[in-house]
Amino acid sequence: MNDTPVIRSLLETDLYKFTMWQTLLHAFPANDAEYRFVCRNTPAFPLSELCEAVNRELDHLCTLGFSDEELAYLGGLRFMKADFIDFLRIFRFQRRFIEARPGEGAEAGQLVIVAKGPQVHVMGFEIFVLAIVNELYFRRLCAGREREVLAEGRARLATKAARLRDYAAAVPATLGAEAHPFECFDFGLRRRFSGAWHDEVVATLKREAPQVFKGCSNVALARRHGLVPIGTMAHEYLQTWQAVGVQLRLSQRAALEGWVQEFRGDLGIALTDVIGMDAFLADFDLYFAKLFDGLRHDSGDPVEWGEKALAHYAALRIDARTKRLVFSDGLDTDEAFRLHAHFARRVPVGFGIGTHLTNDLGPKPLNIVMKLVRCNGQPVAKLSDAPGKTLCDDQTFLNYLRQVFRVRAS
Repeated sequence: MNDTPVIRSLLETDLYKFTMWQTLLHAFPANDAEYRFVCRNTPAFPLSELCEAVNRELDHLCTLGFSDEELAYLGGLRFMKADFIDFLRIFRFQRRFIEARPGEGAEAGQLVIVAKGPQVHVMGFEIFVLAIVNELYFRRLCAGREREVLAEGRARLATKAARLRDYAAAVPATLGAEAHPFECFDFGLRRRFSGAWHDEVVATLKREAPQVFKGCSNVALARRHGLVPIGTMAHEYLQTWQAVGVQLRLSQRAALEGWVQEFRGDLGIALTDVIGMDAFLADFDLYFAKLFDGLRHDSGDPVEWGEKALAHYAALRIDARTKRLVFSDGLDTDEAFRLHAHFARRVPVGFGIGTHLTNDLGPKPLNIVMKLVRCNGQPVAKLSDAPGKTLCDDQTFLNYLRQVFRVRAS
């Protein structure tokens, strides 16, 4: 049995978590929040059976701190502020703020994980919980056939690396010299097969497809492999602004303004699907369209979304060639190639590919998330552009949010 701790460094999280953490520490240090774990598909065995092991991993996680070398790396990123680095220097996760237990009643067989407490102390649990559950699940599922599974994963990864190289090299001939290049990056930490496999994937893509593979959201791996750490704003950031005393109808605008004030031109890709693309564009006026470098797609039809984005820039008389569209919703290489071919003549594009890179070894991946559900005692919601991604545990608030932003129920 593999008893190696899943998490061995607090730097082993996504860049967006650090940027979110810094922003909310500065804007709302007294916020209280609740995050809940959800599995959206059917696992091969009840996840509740992992509960004991998950609790051991959480115990271990709460013993970890940041090293001086890790903090020096973070502090070297120009958008990380010195006071935030000082906060991380003394930070420890508090075990009393997170609970993992087997589900009961209607939740029987499920794994219930709830992080509840000061937001700046509980928000960081998300990525680590997802990585822990995934790795424990696949350790058990693949026990006794690890070599076979890894061999299949390596064969698939080699094929992907070759296809990425071949597609990128052919772009000038197939799409024309005016087409923007194909670029992708790893967004696969939250649903990876294991930490060791994630490291191998990143090392392989850097070596085999360096002209295409441009970065990694996992800060520890970006540091280890000399890659650019990649990240944008997250759903929880815009959700938080629904519960901080701002008029609900103005919450998206306030969130965008808060981001601009925090990062002053860095990290300029805005996320569009917390209320839905149409509601987002209603708030994304000329002011924000000029301040932000581009937009990120994470739900709904990507072509329809991209066409709406281009039409919006055109209506504002902004040259889309000076902006960027980033796609990150369940992509595989074929879908990324399709979207690039559709848009690359008109706008720079980028592709954050997750599970398809870090958990494509044969066994079916889990579709798990850990999302903000309440803030300051109030429900918050993510409406999304895809019904299956809507998240809210309060139907009354969800209906009210739809009414305020004039979003029809799907």
